[in-house]
Amino acid sequence: MKILLVDDEVELADPLSRLLSREGYEVDVATDGESGCKLASQGGYDLLILDWMLPGISGLEICRQVRSRQDATPVLFLTAKDTLNDRVDGLDAGADDYLVKPFELRELLARVRALLRRSPNLEPPAPPSPSRLVYNDLALDEANQLAHRQGQPAELSEKETRLLAYLLRHANQVLTHEQIYQGVWGDQEAPSSNVVAAQMRLLRRKIEPKGTVPIIHTVYGKGYRLGSQIL
Repeated sequence: MKILLVDDEVELADPLSRLLSREGYEVDVATDGESGCKLASQGGYDLLILDWMLPGISGLEICRQVRSRQDATPVLFLTAKDTLNDRVDGLDAGADDYLVKPFELRELLARVRALLRRSPNLEPPAPPSPSRLVYNDLALDEANQLAHRQGQPAELSEKETRLLAYLLRHANQVLTHEQIYQGVWGDQEAPSSNVVAAQMRLLRRKIEPKGTVPIIHTVYGKGYRLGSQIL
């Protein structure tokens, strides 16, 4: 993430720039209003940190120019101006936040993190791709709760989907009732073994239609195993 810091106090700008860089941010620094305004106009920043009083062009004016271009990049003011009218002027100019000097560095970093979460330049996270699990001629599309066996579709309930997904992720392994409880029911109150057996029967009816080879096997005295042949 890229930050523009504009402050004419070198004794503040230098350590602040180093601090932000150590936090993993890419930082450009300007120590006067004109160069700060020029950099801000080029865009590409995720956050602008502006001192209010600057040589040449004030931070307030830089903020106004940024907003006049319909640029929604978050702006944080650093300033000694702490009256109500000053804060109102800064917010009216388009600032998103306001930190009065002197300030704690921890608070600055917290505000930076909060503002960066709002940055319009951040790309939205890519939607997760549907999870597809395959074993031999059996495939499961978890996102759509749909199984395919030998090319034939079977719609599953949410619980059947979770159960089949757990079996597929542990194919060819003997799974005890306790393991299935934890893997499918999680922190919920554990169901009785009869409930698990009933759920397994419903699932088998859908993925082991007449004419197909059984793929879920009961391992007596232990539990169940999904696999192509009995051990």
